[in-house]
Formats: sequence, C-alpha cells, structure tokens
Amino acid sequence: MAQFKYVAMDGQGKEQKGSIDAKDESDASSKLKEKGLFPTTISAGKDKKNQGRAKSRNSGKKKKGGGLGSIQLGTPALSLKLLCQFTRQLGTLLDAGLPLLRGLKTLEKQAKDPGAKQVIADLADDVEGGMTFSEAMSKHPKSFNRLFVNMIRAGEASGSMESVLDKLAEFMEKSAKLKAKVKTALTYPLSVLFIALTITSGLMIFIVPKFAKMFDEMLAGEPLPGLTTFVMAISDFMKTRWWQGLIIGGVGYFLFNMAMKTKVGSYAFDYVAYKVPPINQLVIKVNTARFCSTLGTLMSSGVSILQALIITRDTSGNQLVANAIQTVHDAVAEGEGMTKPLESTQVFPGMVVSMIEVGEETGALPDMLARIAVNYEEEVDQTVESLTALIEPAMICFLAVVVGGIVIALFMPLIKLIDSLGG
Repeated sequence: MAQFKYVAMDGQGKEQKGSIDAKDESDASSKLKEKGLFPTTISAGKDKKNQGRAKSRNSGKKKKGGGLGSIQLGTPALSLKLLCQFTRQLGTLLDAGLPLLRGLKTLEKQAKDPGAKQVIADLADDVEGGMTFSEAMSKHPKSFNRLFVNMIRAGEASGSMESVLDKLAEFMEKSAKLKAKVKTALTYPLSVLFIALTITSGLMIFIVPKFAKMFDEMLAGEPLPGLTTFVMAISDFMKTRWWQGLIIGGVGYFLFNMAMKTKVGSYAFDYVAYKVPPINQLVIKVNTARFCSTLGTLMSSGVSILQALIITRDTSGNQLVANAIQTVHDAVAEGEGMTKPLESTQVFPGMVVSMIEVGEETGALPDMLARIAVNYEEEVDQTVESLTALIEPAMICFLAVVVGGIVIALFMPLIKLIDSLGG
C-alpha cells in the first residue's frame, strides 16, 4: 500500500485536500468516489521506498520515441495549437467508432512533435493499464488543465466523450482567437513605443552631449534655461549612469512580480485594470466572454453547477472575477440562484446579469451563456478596433511632445546666444 495525496470536490462542490492509502492511483480514485468525493488531482506521496520502487519500475520500462531527436528538457507538454489538434482528431476518431485506446495509439503514430508524441504515449499506456482517460490526463497538468480534465470526466460519466471533445476543441479555439485579438491590439502601440524610446535614447546619448559641450564653451558658464538643464541632466544620467537605471528597473520588475504572486497585489492590479478607462472596457468584455464561455461549456458537458463555478473561478485569470465567482458559488451552495449574488459583485455588466436571470428562469442557462459569450466576443473585436484607432493619435502626440521638448530645450540657449550677440 502507498500513500497518495489528493484534491477532490465533495457533493456540495467544495474543495477537499488530504491523503489516502491505496495500491495505485486508480485504487485511490475508486476509494475517494466511494466516500462521495470527486478527485481532480491524485499524486503519490513523497515516500522514499515508494520512490525507489517507482524508479525501478520505470527503469525497466522502455521509453517510446527514443533517440537524440526525442530528448526533452523538463516535462513534455502540448502547446495550445497541438492540444486543439489532438482534441479535434481524437473526437473525430471516437465519433467514427474507434475505441479510446486505439484512437490514442493512432494519434501517437501520427504525432510529429516529440513532446506531443511522448504525452500521447503516456496517456495510451495509462489507459491500457486500467486508468480512466481523465485520471491519465490529470498526470499531465502542463498539457491538460482542470477545466479539460473535469470536462473529460463528465464525458466519461455521461457516455458522451465525442461531443465533449468537440466542445473542448471549439472552446480552446475560441480562447486562442480571443488571446490573439488582445495581443494584436497591443502589438502596434508597443512597437511604436519601442521605436520612440530608441530614437529618444539615441538623441539623449549621442546628440544632446555635443550640444552640452558647445553650450559650455560658448556661454562661458552662464545659467541655462530650466528645460535645457533638465534635458541635460537626463542625458548625463543615461550616458554615464545607465547601469543605475538597469538596477532600478530590474529591482522594480522583481518587486512587481513578487507583488503579483500575492493575492493583494494581483487583486490591486486587476482592480485598476477593471476600473481605469479606456482599457477597462476591453478587460471587462474579455473577462465576461471568458466567464460565460467557460461556465456554459462546462455545464453543457454535464458538469454540476457548483463544480463548474469552481473550475471557472480557478481558470479565470483575474482575481477580481475569481472573487465574484466565489461569491456566486457560495450563494448557489446555500440554495440561492446566480442572479442576485452576481449582481451584488458589480463585476459583470447589467445586461449579462439580466440574460443569466432569463436563462435560469427558462432552464436554458448553458445556451444563454453561450449566446452571451458569442455576443461579447464580437464586442471584443469592436473594442480592439476602437482602442487601436485611439492609440495611434495618442502615440503621435507622445512622440511630438518628447522629441519636440528635446529640440526646444536645445534651441533655447542658441536663441539666447543669438540675442546676446545681436545686442
């Protein structure tokens, strides 16, 4: 018997953690289900004897896809593109009547990426060894997140694996498109900002010091205008003490990352992003689309409302939204509907709350959530276009102010010198 650590959901949708003695992961899963728990992750306890036995078993097992071309640095994982492809293809094979194991081995043979080939091979070996598909997937958290694993588990329970895989593929493709749209919106302003900073740095490091030397020689120590003095000081700092700037920037970046890893820091950042215009409109619409799409997909796949809310909370990527979903989960666990607690959080637009209320009343909440997601995905497109149109003139004004300010600062002493010579 070995000890296994687990994370599971009880009948109320609350997360439970602990350890259990079992022969293997499959036996541990069966024992947890007998207790009324639904495991999301099961991992072997760090027992030296068990580790030694595992190593001896693994050492005698021949690795698939050997050779120099299959050497992996770290645990192999499926990229989002390969994951979408794998999900689509497996769903097609199962829909065509192939058994799961044969479908996995077929995809393993077709896989060209060494990491993907190894992951699929591991899945096939675990399924062949008696594990359920969801249990095998839970051993690869880098490739299959909690949403994926729980939807597969729901598909196994309902016997609708093919439709669940199709919904998962569609959901991931929509998520990838949504991320691509946001990245596209940020690419242009960031590129312009980089060019602007490069040009400004070149002026400050190579051009401004020459003017400073000329002013010292021609003005004979006379005081320079305030703007010119300010520009000269920045130029001197960038040329002679640039390393201090790198240290300050590095420390600032480190502190920011540390703060973002805390609940308070991540909440503060997400709160500002949610409240400060004009970027807040894009943030609200992206998070609304993601919330409705994730929750609707989980519920339509047979996942219970409480468990679906927990998974949606954990995959939201926004602390403000996660707290709101937790509030809704707690209210639903007490027997309330979603509408009032969702409205009290003031995180999602009023129209979304009203449409969810209609979905609850008509018993078609998953369909209503899917419609809301589609609507807000279209609004994300419009908001991205609007922000891009707004950013272009803003960046031009920024460049004009910065470069124009440097030019004026350099010409002010020259005008003063010309006036003194004319006098």
